[in-house]
Amino acid sequence: MDIHKANSRPTTFAGSEYFTGKVMMDPIVTAPEPARVRALRVSFSPGARTNWHTHPLGQTLYVISGVGRIQKQGETIQEILPGDTIWIEPGEKHWHGAAPDHAMSHIAIQEELEGKHADWLEQVTDDEYQK
Repeated sequence: MDIHKANSRPTTFAGSEYFTGKVMMDPIVTAPEPARVRALRVSFSPGARTNWHTHPLGQTLYVISGVGRIQKQGETIQEILPGDTIWIEPGEKHWHGAAPDHAMSHIAIQEELEGKHADWLEQVTDDEYQK
């Protein structure tokens, strides 16, 4: 058993190579092998978002506060709210983040495959985000 006290791991800021805007991450779990699960609380400031990306084994998002947006490539943007749970299939190109005028936080849960939990792609343009 491994217990991490709430104040034992600092909040980190997500890098601009994978995110647009101010995004903070708080680790929940990165399980040691043979487990593959990784979970984070991710907090987006208004207008902040991920780049387009995929996950080799899929991803689950659970919205805990605010108003967010998510989009699967080729589909319309969807609003996401506290209590919403989203399953993103393996290899599904998508992005997620906060609404333009609201912050949003979610729990992101994914598994690693051969050391990778995400394949990061191009930025979501302002035009794509505003549609």
